[in-house]
Amino acid sequence: MARDIAYVALGSNLGDRDAYLASARRALAAIPRTQLLAESQVEETEPLGPVKQGPYLNQMVALETELSPRELLAELQRIEGNAGRIRTERWGPRTLDLDIVRFEHQTAVEPDLVVPHPAADDRDFWRREMAELRSLLGRR
Repeated sequence: MARDIAYVALGSNLGDRDAYLASARRALAAIPRTQLLAESQVEETEPLGPVKQGPYLNQMVALETELSPRELLAELQRIEGNAGRIRTERWGPRTLDLDIVRFEHQTAVEPDLVVPHPAADDRDFWRREMAELRSLLGRR
């Protein structure tokens, strides 16, 4: 598999949010056949969806990886599980949420995986973070 750039969103709104994001960055950097290239600033945002909950800390990272979207998703779900993520309520609070926002050269359309993420262009904070990463990487 050729190397590609994946943009992954990190979010947390339970417990020590800063620590969850820091742990996630370390875990992402340790994924086999993957290198953490850049990270956006961390920002606090209001939660999305109908569930009442506290604000999120959000950040996005750029990963250079040989993994397919499906393989990367499996790694992200493993990292979320290690952070105590329990999938109970859609749009509910979480210790750690990791989303593949997009790959530069790959797409996926499967029942549980769509790349680019369907909300990739709808979330202002994702657009800001993506622009910051692309600037850091010298991309338009």
